[in-house]
Amino acid sequence: MNTLFGMSHAATLLIWTLLAIAFLIVMISKYKWNPFVTLLISSLLLGLVAGMDPADAVASLIKGMGGTLGTIAIVIGLGTMLGKMMAESGGAERIATTLIDRFGDKRVHWAMMIVGFLVGIPVFFEVGVILLIPIVFIVARKTKMPLLQIGIPVLAGLSTVHGLVPPHPAPMIAIDAYDANLGKTILYSILIGLPVAILAGPVFGKFIGKRIPVEPDEKLVEQFAMKENRSLPGFGITLFTILLPVILMLIGSVASIADPQATSGFTRFAEFIGHEVVALLISVVFSFFSLGFARGFSKEEVSKFASESLPPIAGIVLIIGGGGAFKQVLIDSGVGQAIADMATNANINVILFAWLVAALIRVATGSATVAMTTSAGIVAPVLAMTPGANVELVVLATGAGSLVLSHVNDAGFWMVKEFFNMSVPQTLKSWTMMETILSVAGLILILIVSAFV
Repeated sequence: MNTLFGMSHAATLLIWTLLAIAFLIVMISKYKWNPFVTLLISSLLLGLVAGMDPADAVASLIKGMGGTLGTIAIVIGLGTMLGKMMAESGGAERIATTLIDRFGDKRVHWAMMIVGFLVGIPVFFEVGVILLIPIVFIVARKTKMPLLQIGIPVLAGLSTVHGLVPPHPAPMIAIDAYDANLGKTILYSILIGLPVAILAGPVFGKFIGKRIPVEPDEKLVEQFAMKENRSLPGFGITLFTILLPVILMLIGSVASIADPQATSGFTRFAEFIGHEVVALLISVVFSFFSLGFARGFSKEEVSKFASESLPPIAGIVLIIGGGGAFKQVLIDSGVGQAIADMATNANINVILFAWLVAALIRVATGSATVAMTTSAGIVAPVLAMTPGANVELVVLATGAGSLVLSHVNDAGFWMVKEFFNMSVPQTLKSWTMMETILSVAGLILILIVSAFV
């Protein structure tokens, strides 16, 4: 009888969770409620119906919001400032023009994927699209190539980094929740991310570019092309500035692998500068000099750029916090454990499980970041009960799942549709298809790698 009650209690919790997620989806997609407000309401309702004391439900919500935003808010804020410095100084443009010159017109779409990959490291996906769209238009015009053949590789590069590569907020959330090693995750993410970005970017882009001819809106092209003829910063210094946070994090990780007890002063120093917050802070201050003062901008201008970069991301930060609140309620109400017990009994591969959970939430809510935060709360207890699982690969599986099948409930979908001047069916055939290739190829590669490590 006891086991029966245990089973029915777990089943009840599961049903309430599904209803809370359904409520979340309907309110955001059908009734156009603000995702942050809806996440908070869903979290509280789930806590109450799962039998939590009202005061505990509120405490859990606050703990989840604070815990998630602790690091992530700083990472997003600093990353956005770094991206803004790159845009204002002409650094993004410099990287694009240099790569076109190096790769030549015929292979320029390969270069564009690399641009997306590099520029995507410090900035949010939406910010990356806004930074790089002018370059896509310029390159397509100069090389006379189909717009999508240039555009899809950039989007693939940005999207891969968004879902898989730390210090991007989405992978950082999962690293935090699963207690994964940052350095190992970066190494695996590049090992898996690059082939996946190549397949979904230049390879698929060339195929689809010929089949969907699109012309950008003339007004938009004019607006972007009318940048004053400024001199651009050097390629080397721009590249170094963008990659500095990643370099510092890798130094920290290598030091802690070489000296796990942190016995030497150097290891402690390397771990300090390799912490994602410190690494990004150093990089942002460096960018004020390398892409700001060195380019002739005044202190006031540099300060203005930094301030201007923040308002557009306020909404994103709150939504991530709301996702964290929901995640915490899942854990504190015992839902996470109930799901963990079921998954363990079903003997499902934890990598596949992480991918499926993230994919379902992504398709339902349209947000890769919400998919990452919410599924982290569901997958973490399952992972804790799976001895010997490769935690870093589970982080990447969650990331890959959060990219699948972007459709009409995803802000990114409409952004791509409008910028590339496409119809909804054209966007589904190009952008949605690209995201799905990224996600599924990512999962396959992660499963293959997991067989060897």
